[in-house]
Amino acid sequence: MTTLAILTAAGSGTRLGRDLPKALVGLDGFPLVVHAARRLASSGVVDSLVVTCPAGLDSAVRDVVAQDPHVDVPVRVVEGGATRQASVAAGLALAGPDDDVVLVHDAARPLAPPRLVRRVVEAVRAGHRAVVPGLPVTDTVKRVAPGRDESAGGGPAVERVVETPDRVLLRAVQTPQCFERTLLERAHAEGAGRAAAEGLAATDDAGLVEAIGEAVHVVAGEEAAMKITTERDLLVAGLLLEEES
Repeated sequence: MTTLAILTAAGSGTRLGRDLPKALVGLDGFPLVVHAARRLASSGVVDSLVVTCPAGLDSAVRDVVAQDPHVDVPVRVVEGGATRQASVAAGLALAGPDDDVVLVHDAARPLAPPRLVRRVVEAVRAGHRAVVPGLPVTDTVKRVAPGRDESAGGGPAVERVVETPDRVLLRAVQTPQCFERTLLERAHAEGAGRAAAEGLAATDDAGLVEAIGEAVHVVAGEEAAMKITTERDLLVAGLLLEEES
């Protein structure tokens, strides 16, 4: 049996302030999507790769990923949907009959190391049907009530704290996330009604699995699997690359 990796690369990159999709933004001379694909391929536990891309850019994404000499697994590219959830569903539709495990990763986390890929896949192969990587939360976290209160006298808007969760029990979740294929397909099928609207769509696939009452397990994450959202994040990623070399 085989492992399929779905690499989501359909984001706009608006918050990076660029005129091209985030996945095609350069880092040390290569697009983010190429960095992510290289690490998936070099893990040794991924048998094939599906990349989701913005509309009209399938050829461009295929050229940079499939022709990269360090990506030595079969690559297919499919246009993504209006949301991340819809994009993953489009990639999942290309799973082959032997793909019993599916890995879902974001090109916005281009430096997730191969050892992290192996860690989540091995956990699923060991019998845990849904596995995500996570880092302990070091900040104190407050849960606030919905909405904001306008302060009297023209002061700043404020939010009321309703709870201080025990941070020992909190994890900041990353990708790649890994699933037994049949479970992920069922979760997407049952949550399909949410996929079209950004405000309703799941922000990660583990959330869809949780929504159908199935257990999700966490393994240790990696600092290098940071998400690139802003220009500052891109600079930090560049420093991480320097440390690798």
